[in-house]
Amino acid sequence: MRRFALSAIALTTALSSSWSLAQDKVLNLYSARHYQTDEALYNQFTETTGIKINRVDADDAGILARLKAEGSASPADVILLVDAARLISADAQGLFKPMKSAKLDAAVPAQLRASATKDGVTWTGFSTRARVIVYDPLRVKAADVATYEQLADPKLKGMLCTRSGSHPYNLSLFATTVERLGDAKGEAWLKGMVDNMARAPKGGDTDQVRAVASGECGVAITNTYYVARLMKSDKPEDRAVMDKVRVVFPNQSTTGTHVNIAGGAIAKHAKNMNNAVAFMEYLASPFAQNYFANGNNEYAAAKGVKIDNPALKAIGGESFKADNIGLGIVAKNMTKVQQMLDRVGYK
Repeated sequence: MRRFALSAIALTTALSSSWSLAQDKVLNLYSARHYQTDEALYNQFTETTGIKINRVDADDAGILARLKAEGSASPADVILLVDAARLISADAQGLFKPMKSAKLDAAVPAQLRASATKDGVTWTGFSTRARVIVYDPLRVKAADVATYEQLADPKLKGMLCTRSGSHPYNLSLFATTVERLGDAKGEAWLKGMVDNMARAPKGGDTDQVRAVASGECGVAITNTYYVARLMKSDKPEDRAVMDKVRVVFPNQSTTGTHVNIAGGAIAKHAKNMNNAVAFMEYLASPFAQNYFANGNNEYAAAKGVKIDNPALKAIGGESFKADNIGLGIVAKNMTKVQQMLDRVGYK
């Protein structure tokens, strides 16, 4: 498998020329996933189909910047991104091509895909992660953080820690909650969280978990795979962090826990459309779902596929009620929620 660095947009023309030489047995993949298990996943696809994968690796922002810079000259066929908000943003910028696939329609629940149009669906989820609440059991009771709404309760004043409110992981959660609560109550909820902050938002999800364990915070929000990583770590200090915190899957008695996705789409100017559709369908297969999800301690997106991950089981995430609101529906709230964050001072 050839790999290309994403550092030089100037390479686009050369890449386009070299990739165009093989028309029938090639797939040009731009991926924001960087997990070793994915290597076996891609190799198996090539062995099964004979389709060679040329891959560009970068983060989501770098991939989207490259797609826009390349325009119609882009060699990309399939795009893999690691957050619904980023997929939604790229879709809104017209970077994806709609596709129709009965196999994907049957495998992936509608709420984990873009809203369908007459031309098909522009993106679909391939793995999921839950956005959970981590708390210090010496300072906080589980009953006080059983829902996302309780994060704004004054009894948690001075205890809440999060990463930036504008980070896509939080934007997806906030857009979902605003959809549930309505605009007025949703903005009041965001303001309540700001009032409860232990310190200004900073760092990533792992930093929030560590802050709870150290006593800097009493409550934090994180994706499940960060918790699983700490639990599975071979570093004693990481496992010690998990010994000091507890995990809640919020809203189990109401709307369910917010679930985000890593997913894929076909690039707007894909030259190998049939191969791209075949690859997308492959990623929804039970075999691929296990590689795709376990590479980052996630859950399967496809119906009926169970992921055997001891760390996820240990935190109580083997089976939970997930919010079934469509991520495509939530897309319309993104800009509005960002404006709310600005108004309430959520950095």
